[in-house]
Amino acid sequence: MCIQISAQFVKELRDQTGAGMMSCKKALLASKGDMNLAIENLRKQGLASASKKSHRITTEGLIDSYIHPGSRIGVLLELNCETDFVARHEEFVTLAKNLCMQIVACPEVKYMSIKDIPDHIFREEEKIEFLKEDLIDKTEQIRNIIVKGRVEKRLKELSLLDQPFIRNPNILISNLIDEKIALLGENIRISRFARFTLGQIP
Repeated sequence: MCIQISAQFVKELRDQTGAGMMSCKKALLASKGDMNLAIENLRKQGLASASKKSHRITTEGLIDSYIHPGSRIGVLLELNCETDFVARHEEFVTLAKNLCMQIVACPEVKYMSIKDIPDHIFREEEKIEFLKEDLIDKTEQIRNIIVKGRVEKRLKELSLLDQPFIRNPNILISNLIDEKIALLGENIRISRFARFTLGQIP
């Protein structure tokens, strides 16, 4: 039986994943119209594609900025890709803008990923959690489990790549970048970023 996939349905999947229209249509046909399954398959494709390209050198790209209305918060971001052709692509430029706005919206974010967070931050967070009153009556084993979970959650709050995307909280920033890698066919990475708040000393 031939399944009919409407253009609106394809657009809805594209809005949720950022994948190309043809990729979305193929995913919907393969999943027989099951949106959730199509999203899952597209993400798997994106991860596979991103993994294959993750070691490619990224020397092109752009430096973008965003100043929040009121001019009290601003962001500078360097986003890299492999060629100047992709650097000029609308999807790449839009990704840079979205990342800048993401950083503005997440004041706790200070590091690119969890692995970039210094060990002393981990130790400080762990110490804080162990001293909380709600753990006093717990066994050592339970305390360790709870503290581990809380510290992991806190470290994710500090990591840009672990943030839910503000325009689609169902995916993380790392997923968003993987989807753009799959869409544009090149390795993409955030090299650095800086958030400026008026009157705040770095």
